[in-house]
Amino acid sequence: MNVASFDSPPPHWDEFVHQHSHGKIYHLSAWNEMVRDIFKHSIRYVVVKNQDEIHGILPLTEFQSYLFGKFSVSLPFINYGGPLVVDVTTYYDIADYLKKYREESGFRFVEIRMDKKVDIQLPERQHKVTFSLKLPNDPTTLMSSFKAKLRSQIRRPIKEGMISKRGGENLLDDFYFIFSRNMRDLGTPVLSKNFFRKIFETFPANSKIVCVYSSNKQPVAASFLLFYKRICEIPWASSLKQYNRYSPNMLLYWESIITAIESNCTVFDFGRCTPNTGTYKFKRQWGAIESPLYWYYALNDTQELPEINPNNPKYEFAINIWRKLPLFITNGIGPSIVRNIP
Repeated sequence: MNVASFDSPPPHWDEFVHQHSHGKIYHLSAWNEMVRDIFKHSIRYVVVKNQDEIHGILPLTEFQSYLFGKFSVSLPFINYGGPLVVDVTTYYDIADYLKKYREESGFRFVEIRMDKKVDIQLPERQHKVTFSLKLPNDPTTLMSSFKAKLRSQIRRPIKEGMISKRGGENLLDDFYFIFSRNMRDLGTPVLSKNFFRKIFETFPANSKIVCVYSSNKQPVAASFLLFYKRICEIPWASSLKQYNRYSPNMLLYWESIITAIESNCTVFDFGRCTPNTGTYKFKRQWGAIESPLYWYYALNDTQELPEINPNNPKYEFAINIWRKLPLFITNGIGPSIVRNIP
């Protein structure tokens, strides 16, 4: 096997992604070039070939941060990435390449985010899970399969006069109004609105927004949906905490699921979460199948697994300060900070 990397998409890359059963929209060259354009990170396209036949690919995003040093991720800002291979033995070739790549590039680590366990012979962390719900052909069938309590919770916000809208870039302002406030309240720097706008420009047929509005027409909950290979994923969803007692999230997720069914999807992917948290319990109640996620690392022999996430106690002080900042400050400087937080 020959392993090589390129700074631009090599021939037949997207064709391989489209044909691979585990290919995600994030593996496509257009997504990675979009990340390069928005965040100004270097992108590497790793290809494993046997003569002229592609046996595996791996997109990598390289970071150079004053806070966290140099590292590389497949893939940042979203839930999934990692290599796509024809044969499981190709993982060994990729692992050998990543070890050399990390050392030669001077990276602290290389992080590979995958939705399945593989024998890649690298240290792993299993601290996140996802939920996937198989979808019938019509929403009525799904609603009737829910327990009475869940059906009642879905109807609760409607009884409070809340309504939902489904659309595209026309709902971006309302989505970001909610998303940016929720991220500030969580103590997390927010992605830029331009990032989401660029997704619509790059993948207009694969992107939708669902918003829920209060009885006085204020946006209170919103989701950003991505569609690929008949799977609908909800990588970003938020609600305003002052409306929690009306359960707008229940209507939001139900309308998002309806959108998936009407888009001929067969699976609704709830996105990643941490076990035994409130988000975990919320997603589990929909009757979806829980699956562990696996993050693999190329490290030096003595290095501990990296911990660049809000659960790291060393960031607790900064998170608490961030929660108290005015929104115009967090929205203004957040995107420049989060570009280095994968």
